[in-house]
Amino acid sequence: MKLVCLSSNPSKPCFVLYFKGVTLMLDCGLDITQLQHFLPIPVVPGTQISKARSWTPGFEKKNKIGDAYQEVKECSGRLFIDGCFEMAIPELEIVDLSQIDAILISNSTCILALPYITEYTGFKGHVYTTEPALQVGRMYMEELVKYVERNPRTNIATKWKQEEVLMHLPAPLKDAVNTLKWKQCYTKHDIDSCLSKVTLIGFNQKMDIYGSVEATPVSSGYSLGSSNWVIKSTHEKVCYVSGTSTLTTHPKPMDQAPLRNSDVLILSCLTQTPLANPDTMIGEFCVNTAVTLKNGGNVLVPCYPSGVTYDLFECLSAHLEQCGLAGIPMYFLSPVSDSALAYSNIFAEWLSQSKQSKVYLPECPFPHAELQSQGRLKNFKSLHDMNLEVKTPCVVFAGHPSLRMGDVVHFVELWGKHSANTIIFTEPDFPYLEALGPFQPVAMRVCYCPIDTSLNFSQANKLIKDLRPLHLVVAESYTVPPIMASRRTDLVIDWEPSPFTYKRGQVLSLPVKRKFESVEIDSELAAKMEPVEVKAGSAITMITGSLNVRDNVYILKPLQKEVASGQKRSHDGFEVHKKSYIFGSPNIQTFVDVMTQQGISSIKVEDTGSGSIIHLPNDETLIQVDGDSTHIICEGDESIRVKIRDSLIKCLKRL
Repeated sequence: MKLVCLSSNPSKPCFVLYFKGVTLMLDCGLDITQLQHFLPIPVVPGTQISKARSWTPGFEKKNKIGDAYQEVKECSGRLFIDGCFEMAIPELEIVDLSQIDAILISNSTCILALPYITEYTGFKGHVYTTEPALQVGRMYMEELVKYVERNPRTNIATKWKQEEVLMHLPAPLKDAVNTLKWKQCYTKHDIDSCLSKVTLIGFNQKMDIYGSVEATPVSSGYSLGSSNWVIKSTHEKVCYVSGTSTLTTHPKPMDQAPLRNSDVLILSCLTQTPLANPDTMIGEFCVNTAVTLKNGGNVLVPCYPSGVTYDLFECLSAHLEQCGLAGIPMYFLSPVSDSALAYSNIFAEWLSQSKQSKVYLPECPFPHAELQSQGRLKNFKSLHDMNLEVKTPCVVFAGHPSLRMGDVVHFVELWGKHSANTIIFTEPDFPYLEALGPFQPVAMRVCYCPIDTSLNFSQANKLIKDLRPLHLVVAESYTVPPIMASRRTDLVIDWEPSPFTYKRGQVLSLPVKRKFESVEIDSELAAKMEPVEVKAGSAITMITGSLNVRDNVYILKPLQKEVASGQKRSHDGFEVHKKSYIFGSPNIQTFVDVMTQQGISSIKVEDTGSGSIIHLPNDETLIQVDGDSTHIICEGDESIRVKIRDSLIKCLKRL
């Protein structure tokens, strides 16, 4: 069994598992933190971003990098790439995508690289995921594409990525990794094409993959339709634990039972903010929002169109009511805002029990439907659709959390100049200070309240002890404390024996060997079997047949008549008679009686505790019988050997 890691970010995983002749890809996450190196796309011309000036390097540096400096702009004292956005896709060159049999998707955040894998690569396999993961993943992809295509950049920056140029650029640009493998964003056509290859399945639904293994998704409790995967053969079991949460939020709770006692447990997507408690962060988010609104300021929340955003709507609306601020409007801006709000109420069977119970009352499981009907929450597809409907003070939820595209770019520039306003970062994917880099200096308050409901290290260690895997596989970064808390030895995965660790481009050989295989016996052949009982409850039989293998299913069938009727012959032409097999342990008294019948006299038997010693003094022979072996030391003539052999055979069973 081999596991290949294709991603450099364990929170955006992508693996290839070679298991029992089948090649499986586990997730295809897309790491878009590289967007931080690019200049934001302005929504409105004439803003600070659109006025970014060209970088002027020194004479010596200019000679070393050539005209690559023309692709770099200086903004707020930092350098950014002025060109089409590019993404750091998984390391696809080390695997043959045409040989992948199936892709198993865990949740909506781990599907974003799918177009790079299924399109234009020769991929011919299947893709499996749940319906909410597919639909929410589609929203994420479509939002990304619409943001990029709304105000497209025509210039493609490639010269700065050359190694001899990159090393002379200032940090953090020179620290960018694998820049030559970055790809431009896919298109709407690519999204539709790749998602048409997806097969939808439900929790605990078993999917047979070419007769070799069986893959089953079980609820992971992280987001709508998020799942962990149990991959089983007849005798081996591999569990893949991706985005997982044991907290009580809106998705269906985690199902732990199917994950127990696996041969291998692959763990990824632990929290990106190990020092932040999600409940505390939501409380701080609500308090900071209320304080700003009471002081007459506006609140900007960069967000994704799904996930924790639903919980923010619910918690914030309740908190504002308690503070007497129920009249403050909330605006939700996203090209897919209509779908995002609608889907959350459609997927009732994928929600927690408390949310499901509301559906049967009947009520909407989430309060944002009621907030919309009351006019407290309004959604728009873009800034231009808002027109004059905005009333201040207000709360605006807008994408993209990277602050490099989307309507949030306009609001940062519009509200960033006033100290009464606040921007609150809740998504942990992007360092908030780097996100704000092109907009500095900003006068508005900046709050960092990262809300990551994924497993923290304490929860992960407790879960692993409960699941009791034989072998554990984790990211290399999970075995050392995070940089910001280098002395916190509790912020690591602690497991004995030491877990296997992975990093981008690494191939792991896992110690799981195929020892057994299940074989079906044809009914006709089974009817001819004559089992012989060897001990109580156990019987064996000889069988001759033809082993047929198709789609990894083994069936033992009768030999064809012309083959079965033919007499076997050895290489020299003599007929080979059927061989009989002798087995069992000899009964000492019976053995002595038979030898006496063979004419052997003066037999002495000595009990040794672990067996017996039979001495034949007249024939200079010693026979030692132990529990699992028989030794005969014979100094007599050949006739004595034959008599002892024949006597011993008569005491054993024959097959």
